Amino acid sequence: MIAFLGMGLLGSNFVQALIKKGEKVQVWNRTFSKAKALEIVGAKAFEQVQDAVKGADRIHITLKDDGSVNEVLEKAKSGLKPGVIIIDHTTTSSEGAAERTARWKKEGFTYLHAPVFMGPQNALESTGFMLVSGEESLINKLRTELSKMTGKLIELGPAPNTAAGIKLIGNLFLISLTAGLSDALSLAKDLKIPATMVSGLFDSWNPGSMVPGRLKKIMADDFSQPSWELEMARKDARLMMEEAEKAGTSLTVIPSIAGLMDQYISKGHGREDWMIISRGAPAKK
Repeated sequence: MIAFLGMGLLGSNFVQALIKKGEKVQVWNRTFSKAKALEIVGAKAFEQVQDAVKGADRIHITLKDDGSVNEVLEKAKSGLKPGVIIIDHTTTSSEGAAERTARWKKEGFTYLHAPVFMGPQNALESTGFMLVSGEESLINKLRTELSKMTGKLIELGPAPNTAAGIKLIGNLFLISLTAGLSDALSLAKDLKIPATMVSGLFDSWNPGSMVPGRLKKIMADDFSQPSWELEMARKDARLMMEEAEKAGTSLTVIPSIAGLMDQYISKGHGREDWMIISRGAPAKK
C-alpha cells in the first residue's frame, strides 16, 4: 500500500494514475479538502499525516521545499511502518536531500530523492522524466515501480544528492530560456514584428539543436577558433538594447550578458569566440 503526501496539481494527478494502475493509495494534504476530493477516484483521505502513512510500504511526497518536507515527515514519524521507503519528488536543495537520506537512515527508514521534470498532465499520463540517485540496491528494488510513474527514469549514480543538483540545473536552464524568450518577444514588439512571426522562426529554426555542440565547446574551454567573435556578439547586444531604448522599454537578460562581455573584451578577448563568457566573471587583477 502507498501513502502520498501533498495533493497539489502534481501529487493529485500522480495519485489518480497510481489508482488506475491498481494501487491502493492513502492521501494527505495540509488543506484536507484537497485530499478528500480524491476519494471519488478511490483514494482514502486522512486529516492527520501520521494516520495517512500507517501501514504504507512506500510513501511518496510532493511538497513545496526543504522546510515543508522536514516538517511533514517529522509529524508523520509516529505513524511510519518500520523499514518504510520514503520517496521525495519535491525540488529541494542538494544539501537537504543528503541530510534527509542520512537522518532517516539513522531512524531506521529509507529516504530516496526522486525529483521530476513533469507537469500535472505528465503525472496523470505517466510521461516526462524522473531523476533518481542513491544506493544501487535501493534503485534496483524500486526501478520497476518508479518507471511506471514516468516516461523515463534517469538514474544518476550512488550519491544521494545528485538528483537534487541535476533538477536545479535543469530548472536553471528552463528559467533562463523563458527569460530569453521574454526578451525576444519584447524586442519583436519594439520592432513592430508580430509574435506569430517569432513563433514561425522557431518552427523553422531550432536553436535547441545547438545545445550539445555548444556544451561540448564550453567543456573543452577552448575559444581560440571563433565561429562568432565576442566583439561582434557585443555589437549585436548593443543593437538590441538600443532598439529597446528607442521604444522606451528595456530587456531583462541581455544587459547583464553585455556587461560580462565588456569585462572579457577589456581583458583582450574580443577576437575570441563569444562563448568565452561561459567562464563567468573574469578574475580581477
